[in-house]
Amino acid sequence: MLKRAKALLSSMAVATVLALSSGSVAHADSYWQCVTFARMFSGIQIFGDAWTWWNQATGKYTTGETPQSGSVLVFKRNGAMHDGHVAVVSRVLTDRIIQVTHANWSIIQGNHGKVEQDVTVVDVSPKGDWSQVKVWYDPIRDLGNTVYPTYGFIYQTAQNTAKLASNSMTQAAVGQMAAAAQSPTSVGQGLANAAAISTDRIAALLQSLADR
Repeated sequence: MLKRAKALLSSMAVATVLALSSGSVAHADSYWQCVTFARMFSGIQIFGDAWTWWNQATGKYTTGETPQSGSVLVFKRNGAMHDGHVAVVSRVLTDRIIQVTHANWSIIQGNHGKVEQDVTVVDVSPKGDWSQVKVWYDPIRDLGNTVYPTYGFIYQTAQNTAKLASNSMTQAAVGQMAAAAQSPTSVGQGLANAAAISTDRIAALLQSLADR
Protein backbone atom coordinates (compact mmCIF):
# COMPACT_ATOMS: atom_id res chain seq x y z
CA MET A 1 0.00 0.00 0.00
CA LEU A 2 2.88 2.38 0.81
CA LYS A 3 4.46 1.75 -2.58
CA ARG A 4 1.15 2.46 -4.30
CA ALA A 5 0.81 5.71 -2.40
CA LYS A 6 4.33 6.75 -3.39
CA ALA A 7 3.61 5.97 -7.04
CA LEU A 8 0.44 8.06 -6.96
CA LEU A 9 2.23 10.97 -5.30
CA SER A 10 5.01 10.80 -7.87
CA SER A 11 2.56 10.96 -10.76
CA MET A 12 0.77 13.89 -9.17
CA ALA A 13 4.04 15.71 -8.59
CA VAL A 14 5.13 15.28 -12.20
CA ALA A 15 1.78 16.52 -13.43
CA THR A 16 2.24 19.59 -11.25
CA VAL A 17 5.72 20.24 -12.68
CA LEU A 18 4.50 20.04 -16.27
CA ALA A 19 1.45 22.12 -15.54
CA LEU A 20 3.74 24.86 -14.28
CA SER A 21 5.71 24.81 -17.52
CA SER A 22 6.03 28.03 -19.45
CA GLY A 23 7.95 28.02 -22.74
CA SER A 24 10.30 25.08 -22.27
CA VAL A 25 10.92 25.58 -18.56
CA ALA A 26 9.09 25.45 -15.26
CA HIS A 27 7.62 28.40 -13.41
CA ALA A 28 10.21 30.86 -12.12
CA ASP A 29 9.33 30.16 -8.48
CA SER A 30 10.07 26.43 -8.82
CA TYR A 31 13.50 24.99 -8.01
CA TRP A 32 14.20 21.40 -8.97
CA GLN A 33 17.28 19.26 -8.43
CA CYS A 34 17.96 16.96 -11.36
CA VAL A 35 17.77 13.81 -9.23
CA THR A 36 14.44 14.69 -7.63
CA PHE A 37 12.85 15.42 -10.98
CA ALA A 38 14.37 12.39 -12.76
CA ARG A 39 13.18 10.05 -10.02
CA MET A 40 9.60 11.31 -10.23
CA PHE A 41 9.47 11.64 -14.01
CA SER A 42 10.97 8.18 -14.74
CA GLY A 43 9.69 6.21 -11.75
CA ILE A 44 13.21 4.86 -11.18
CA GLN A 45 13.59 4.80 -7.42
CA ILE A 46 17.24 5.66 -6.83
CA PHE A 47 18.41 8.31 -4.38
CA GLY A 48 21.64 10.21 -3.75
CA ASP A 49 23.94 12.27 -5.96
CA ALA A 50 23.38 11.85 -9.69
CA TRP A 51 26.73 10.20 -10.45
CA THR A 52 26.03 7.45 -7.88
CA TRP A 53 22.90 6.30 -9.70
CA TRP A 54 24.85 4.09 -12.08
CA ASN A 55 26.37 1.85 -9.40
CA GLN A 56 23.18 1.94 -7.35
CA ALA A 57 21.25 0.57 -10.33
CA THR A 58 23.26 -2.68 -10.17
CA GLY A 59 20.95 -5.52 -9.18
CA LYS A 60 17.90 -3.24 -9.25
CA TYR A 61 17.50 -2.05 -12.83
CA THR A 62 18.87 -3.03 -16.20
CA THR A 63 21.44 -0.71 -17.77
CA GLY A 64 22.93 -0.27 -21.21
CA GLU A 65 24.36 1.94 -23.94
CA THR A 66 21.21 2.30 -26.06
CA PRO A 67 18.74 5.14 -25.35
CA GLN A 68 15.10 4.27 -24.76
CA SER A 69 12.16 6.54 -23.98
CA GLY A 70 11.74 6.73 -20.22
CA SER A 71 15.29 5.65 -19.45
CA VAL A 72 17.65 7.83 -17.42
CA LEU A 73 20.98 9.00 -18.84
CA VAL A 74 23.57 9.20 -16.06
CA PHE A 75 26.37 11.76 -16.36
CA LYS A 76 29.72 11.29 -14.68
CA ARG A 77 31.23 13.94 -12.43
CA ASN A 78 33.01 16.41 -14.67
CA GLY A 79 34.65 19.73 -13.81
CA ALA A 80 32.25 22.02 -11.98
CA MET A 81 29.54 19.35 -12.29
CA HIS A 82 30.86 17.60 -9.20
CA ASP A 83 27.60 15.74 -8.42
CA GLY A 84 27.07 14.50 -11.97
CA HIS A 85 23.67 14.82 -13.64
CA VAL A 86 20.68 12.69 -14.62
CA ALA A 87 18.22 13.31 -17.46
CA VAL A 88 15.15 11.37 -18.59
CA VAL A 89 14.97 10.37 -22.27
CA SER A 90 11.71 11.68 -23.69
CA ARG A 91 12.32 10.77 -27.33
CA VAL A 92 14.84 8.91 -29.49
CA LEU A 93 15.26 10.83 -32.76
CA THR A 94 18.18 8.93 -34.34
CA ASP A 95 20.81 6.49 -33.11
CA ARG A 96 22.97 9.49 -32.15
CA ILE A 97 20.40 12.14 -31.21
CA ILE A 98 17.82 12.08 -28.43
CA GLN A 99 15.62 14.51 -26.57
CA VAL A 100 15.61 14.63 -22.78
CA THR A 101 13.51 16.27 -20.14
CA HIS A 102 15.60 17.32 -17.18
CA ALA A 103 16.03 19.83 -14.38
CA ASN A 104 18.72 22.21 -13.16
CA TRP A 105 20.81 22.36 -16.34
CA SER A 106 20.46 25.66 -18.20
CA ILE A 107 20.36 29.03 -16.48
CA ILE A 108 16.89 30.36 -17.29
CA GLN A 109 16.14 34.03 -16.68
CA GLY A 110 19.20 34.17 -14.46
CA ASN A 111 18.13 31.23 -12.29
CA HIS A 112 19.09 27.59 -11.77
CA GLY A 113 16.75 24.74 -10.90
CA LYS A 114 14.41 24.95 -13.89
CA VAL A 115 12.81 22.07 -15.82
CA GLU A 116 13.50 21.92 -19.56
CA GLN A 117 11.32 19.71 -21.73
CA ASP A 118 12.42 17.87 -24.88
CA VAL A 119 15.91 19.31 -25.40
CA THR A 120 18.59 17.81 -27.63
CA VAL A 121 21.45 15.59 -26.53
CA VAL A 122 23.92 14.37 -29.16
CA ASP A 123 26.20 11.37 -28.87
CA VAL A 124 29.72 12.50 -29.86
CA SER A 125 31.58 9.41 -28.63
CA PRO A 126 34.04 7.85 -31.12
CA LYS A 127 32.38 4.43 -30.81
CA GLY A 128 28.78 5.63 -30.81
CA ASP A 129 28.20 4.18 -27.36
CA TRP A 130 26.82 7.33 -25.70
CA SER A 131 29.84 7.61 -23.40
CA GLN A 132 30.35 11.25 -24.46
CA VAL A 133 27.61 13.75 -25.24
CA LYS A 134 26.87 17.39 -25.99
CA VAL A 135 23.75 18.97 -24.50
CA TRP A 136 21.49 21.82 -25.60
CA TYR A 137 22.19 24.91 -23.48
CA ASP A 138 19.35 27.40 -23.49
CA PRO A 139 21.28 30.67 -22.89
CA ILE A 140 23.18 30.25 -26.17
CA ARG A 141 20.22 28.63 -27.98
CA ASP A 142 22.43 25.82 -29.23
CA LEU A 143 24.50 22.83 -28.15
CA GLY A 144 27.21 23.78 -25.72
CA ASN A 145 30.88 23.26 -26.56
CA THR A 146 31.53 21.03 -23.56
CA VAL A 147 31.69 17.27 -24.05
CA TYR A 148 30.25 15.47 -21.03
CA PRO A 149 31.26 11.90 -20.10
CA THR A 150 28.39 9.57 -19.21
CA TYR A 151 27.95 6.07 -17.80
CA GLY A 152 24.97 5.06 -19.91
CA PHE A 153 21.23 4.52 -19.52
CA ILE A 154 19.23 3.08 -16.65
CA TYR A 155 16.04 1.46 -17.91
CA GLN A 156 12.70 1.26 -16.14
CA THR A 157 12.81 -2.54 -16.19
CA ALA A 158 13.66 -3.96 -12.76
CA GLN A 159 16.20 -6.78 -12.51
CA ASN A 160 13.90 -8.80 -10.28
CA THR A 161 10.90 -9.67 -12.45
CA ALA A 162 8.95 -11.02 -9.50
CA LYS A 163 9.36 -7.71 -7.72
CA LEU A 164 8.35 -5.92 -10.89
CA ALA A 165 5.15 -7.96 -11.13
CA SER A 166 4.24 -7.28 -7.50
CA ASN A 167 4.75 -3.59 -8.09
CA SER A 168 2.55 -3.48 -11.21
CA MET A 169 0.66 -0.37 -10.16
CA THR A 170 3.87 1.63 -9.91
CA GLN A 171 5.02 0.35 -13.29
CA ALA A 172 1.67 1.27 -14.83
CA ALA A 173 2.17 4.84 -13.65
CA VAL A 174 5.69 4.80 -15.07
CA GLY A 175 4.35 3.54 -18.38
CA GLN A 176 1.88 6.40 -18.54
CA MET A 177 4.68 8.90 -17.93
CA ALA A 178 6.88 7.31 -20.60
CA ALA A 179 4.02 7.37 -23.11
CA ALA A 180 3.38 11.01 -22.30
CA ALA A 181 7.05 11.82 -22.80
CA GLN A 182 6.99 10.15 -26.23
CA SER A 183 4.09 12.32 -27.37
CA PRO A 184 4.04 15.90 -26.05
CA THR A 185 0.73 16.52 -27.84
CA SER A 186 -0.88 13.72 -25.84
CA VAL A 187 0.54 15.26 -22.68
CA GLY A 188 -1.50 18.34 -23.46
CA GLN A 189 -4.63 16.17 -23.47
CA GLY A 190 -3.71 14.21 -20.37
CA LEU A 191 -1.27 14.96 -17.59
CA ALA A 192 -0.44 18.55 -18.42
CA ASN A 193 -2.49 20.76 -20.67
CA ALA A 194 0.20 23.41 -20.35
CA ALA A 195 3.07 21.16 -21.44
CA ALA A 196 5.48 23.15 -23.57
CA ILE A 197 6.44 22.72 -27.19
CA SER A 198 10.21 22.56 -27.30
CA THR A 199 12.00 25.69 -28.47
CA ASP A 200 15.06 23.60 -29.28
CA ARG A 201 15.73 24.42 -32.94
CA ILE A 202 17.74 21.25 -33.59
CA ALA A 203 14.94 18.96 -32.45
CA ALA A 204 12.41 21.08 -34.31
CA LEU A 205 14.40 20.71 -37.54
CA LEU A 206 14.66 16.95 -37.19
CA GLN A 207 10.95 16.71 -36.45
CA SER A 208 10.07 18.75 -39.53
CA LEU A 209 12.17 16.43 -41.70
CA ALA A 210 10.50 13.38 -40.17
CA ASP A 211 7.05 14.81 -40.90
CA ARG A 212 7.72 15.20 -44.63
